[in-house]
Order: sequence, then C-alpha cells, then structure tokens
Amino acid sequence: MIPRYSRPEMVAVWSAETRFRIWFEIEAYACEAMAELGVIPKEAARAIWEKGGAAKFDVERIDAIERVTKHDVIAFLTHLAEFIGEDSRFVHQGMTSSDVLDTCLAVQLRRASDLLIADVDALLAAIRRRAFEHKLTPTIGRSHGIHAEPTTFGVKLALAHAEFARARARLAAAREEISTCAISGAVGTFANVDPRVEEHVAERLGLTPEPVSTQVIPRDRHAAFFATLGVVASSVERLATEIRHLQRTEVLEAEEFFSEGQKGSSAMPHKRNPVLTENLTGLARMVRSAVTPALENVALWHERDISHSSVERMIGPDATITLDFALARLANVVDKLVVYPENMRKNLDRLGGLIHSQRVLLALTQKGVSREDAYTLVQRNAMPVWRGEGDFLTLLKADRDVAKAVSAAELEALFDLGYHLKHVDTIFGRVFGG
Repeated sequence: MIPRYSRPEMVAVWSAETRFRIWFEIEAYACEAMAELGVIPKEAARAIWEKGGAAKFDVERIDAIERVTKHDVIAFLTHLAEFIGEDSRFVHQGMTSSDVLDTCLAVQLRRASDLLIADVDALLAAIRRRAFEHKLTPTIGRSHGIHAEPTTFGVKLALAHAEFARARARLAAAREEISTCAISGAVGTFANVDPRVEEHVAERLGLTPEPVSTQVIPRDRHAAFFATLGVVASSVERLATEIRHLQRTEVLEAEEFFSEGQKGSSAMPHKRNPVLTENLTGLARMVRSAVTPALENVALWHERDISHSSVERMIGPDATITLDFALARLANVVDKLVVYPENMRKNLDRLGGLIHSQRVLLALTQKGVSREDAYTLVQRNAMPVWRGEGDFLTLLKADRDVAKAVSAAELEALFDLGYHLKHVDTIFGRVFGG
C-alpha cells in the first residue's frame, strides 16, 4: 500500500520486522512446549528464547538467503541459526512451513482487527456526537433522489451509527473466526509434532487450535474475514456518498470542512469539492477488490497448495491498511462536517408543501373518500405545483371536492412539520439506548 493512504500502526503490523518476530515467537513457543514434553532439552529451549529474543533480524540478510534457497521460511530459519548456534537444530521440529506462515497470518489479522475495531469506535463516537447535535434539525428525506417527506439530519446520522455498530460486531466476529493456530506438521496429522505443542502455541499467542488444519488453515475463515472488510468498506462508501450528494451546489445541506489555504481546483478558484468523500468512495472499491480473490482462495488442492499465498501477501496488508485509513478519514469528515440547517429548511419548502401530500391523502380517506379517489384529488393538485403553478395548500383549499371532505383549518393542520418528527426520540432510543 502506498504511504498516501497508510497509517503507521497498521503498516507496522505488516512490516517484515513484525513478521519475522512473530515467526520467531511461534518457533520459540513450540520449542518451549516440546521441552516440557521431553522432546528437546529444556536448556536448548531457554537458549533459543534468550538468543533469538535478543536478536535483531536482518531483513536484507534473510532476503539474500532466500534468493539462494527460494524458500522464505528456510531463509529465516537459516538466519535464526546464525544467532542461536548449535541449539538451532531443535527449532522447527516436526513442523512445516505453513504452521509458521498461517499462524503468523492469524496473529497479524487479529492485530489488524484490533486496530479496525478501534477505528470504528472512534467513528461511532463522532457520529453519535453529531447525531445528537442535529437530532431535531429538520431536513428533507429523499427516495430515488426526489423529495419525499421530512426527517431530521440527526436521524440520518443515527442510521449511520446503527450501521457502523453492526460493522463493529461483524469485525469482532471476523476477528474471532480468523484467530486460529496450526502447528500440526505435514498434511496436518500431528505425526511428528504433538497436538499439545499446538495448544501451547495457541494459548501464548491468544489464538485457538484449528480443529482440522490439513497442512493449512482452511481458507473459508479468511474469505469470511475479507468479506467482512468489504461490507464495512461499503458502509463507508454509503455514508460518503450521502455527504457527496448533500454537498452538491443545488443542495448544499452539508459539506466537508474546507481549511484555511485549501484549494479546490487548479483552474477555478471558487471550487470547494467533496474530495475526501470522493476519495473514500475509491478506497472502498479497493477494499472490496480483495473479496473475490479471498473467496477463490477457499478451493485449494487436497491438503495444501500455495495458490492462496501470493494473493494473501497482497490483500492482507492492502485491504486492512486501506480500510484503516478510510475509517479514520471518515471519522474526521463527520467530526468536522459543516451543516447548513437554513439550507435544509429552504429545501423543505422548495416544493411548495408537496412533502405533506401523504397526510392529505390519509385525511381524505379518514373522511370517507376512497383511497383511489383521494389519491386522484391529491395528485391533481400536486402536479401543478410541480410545474411551479401555485402553492399546494392554496390549491387544495380551492378544490371543491377536497373542501367537501376536509375544512381549510383541517388542511392547514396537516402541514405541520413537527408531525413528522414525533417519533425521533423512539428512533434515537433504539439506536443509542436510554
């Protein structure tokens, strides 16, 4: 992932230094367990921990060895032996490369999940604050992009909060599903490594033993993990798209914060573009692009092949780093979002009262008019307003057929904006509790 869309903590999860340190811990914990079982000398296990733990692994040295061996784990073990010496012969006893690679990936994805969950928590906090700030700020609700009926900007944000609360729950579930350990040896039969070694390594790394690992951890777990990232990214895009639409010049109900000295266009000095939310839309596409390869990784040959390996070396860092950046950026957008209640009110009034058409329809039916006839009466007065030929309430009052059923005073009462907001507390109670 390029630095422009990266944050240091998540990048560190995927660094070569982190990966080799985890590889060492897996090997050292396995030696620790084997020593307790009497497979290797306890003195050797202690020496491996002491010498390997103090070692500063040389990434360039490991890469140089791999250019000869054409095998990354063997290159690492060769370099590790340079620190440990004679006791290195007890390292990797009965294990296979996938034991190290897959268990390490589980640790990295678990750590990445922790960061992503923290990102969502920060986003939820920002959304909650702005939602309560605009709990009763009336705005137009739209369906098909067309004015429908009134809602509040706070309710729009409550929707986002509920959505990202679900995202958090999905990430937590994905974190648990991906957190499995495999130290089962060639084809996963434990023929040369005791299952208790796996249990020990898993416990030390905060993982659980994979029930059946063949020679790799089954990739349905990884597919579910990356699919979850894709869903979360889609939620990022949904909120970003909403903000982009609200920032359109002819709408301008909300817009991204525009900082002092910021420039919107190289050609047009007046421009204030929704560049952050447009960027989030693009980043969401990149996260989702990891989902299909992860799904295709599930169908490996027999007990193992490595067709998944190259895929995961790319999508593991790229998807998590990108989503981490996107969530942090979205939290910042929401936190600093500029809201224009006065423009919301202007847009509410833009259709000359048509947003109250359903209340008039229902009132007519309650007065004994059939639904079909009521719809016709309301629509024949609404269409001229669409064409800019009058005010809806005025036209309704002048319509003799409407007047027969509903008085002028009753019609006026139907145009009360507050009527549409009477259950906002209920919605907020469902989302935020209390």
